Amino acid sequence: MVWMLDSHIHLSDPEYREDMEMILGSMKKLGIRACAVSMDNDSSRTTLDLAKKSNLVLPFVGIHPEKSADSLESMVQLIEENSGVISGIGEIGLDKTYAKSDGDFKRQKDVFSSLLSLAERLKKPVSVHSRKTLDEIFEIIPSYDISGLLLHWFDGSKKQLSQAMDLGCFTSYGPVTVYSKDKQVLLSNTNRDKILVETDGPVRFSHCFGMKSAQISFIPSVIFCVSKTLQQDYDESVLMLEKNSKSYLSV
Repeated sequence: MVWMLDSHIHLSDPEYREDMEMILGSMKKLGIRACAVSMDNDSSRTTLDLAKKSNLVLPFVGIHPEKSADSLESMVQLIEENSGVISGIGEIGLDKTYAKSDGDFKRQKDVFSSLLSLAERLKKPVSVHSRKTLDEIFEIIPSYDISGLLLHWFDGSKKQLSQAMDLGCFTSYGPVTVYSKDKQVLLSNTNRDKILVETDGPVRFSHCFGMKSAQISFIPSVIFCVSKTLQQDYDESVLMLEKNSKSYLSV
């Protein structure tokens, strides 16, 4: 059976808690798996618990740049103790928005580099947060041998996209692509074997999504947008994305 992948969603977020059984049921009906990313140690443990409820939940654990003050030592221990069940490491990365000082940003870099090193050693894919820090991230990632590195919600320039492709990165596009011409231009310039789709839920999206929290069920709409942008059949896009997802996850 062909399956779809939401390559980046925060299923551990409290906003989803009351509806989790319905979400897991809809994933099964729609044939969608989810890379459930985490923000810190607490959400990582919640993500691991969710993965025990359904094999459609692919647990990613890590420290988001917003949470860089969280215990890196505890995170490394959590990853090593659960390396056999963890699907990937994320959400990790850099974001100056959350750095009040140079020291804060250095802490983000130290956490990011440490978790990249661990991903390399354990041969795990990573989901990277790169808002307005792509240039810094491009300086760091060539030092690591990671086959599945996703720049989630890619928001750079066409030049930066070209750099990402040269570095072998995957880039993912979400619900905003349905109504953003700029995102569609980036999508059309992405190597077809490096395209993934995501929701980044519970982020809220405007226009046709009416400011509702992103749900797994948005994924077919994003794939439809991919097919229209790339001028190929929907089923062809589903097959392309399934192949890319397997490549990213090394399955």
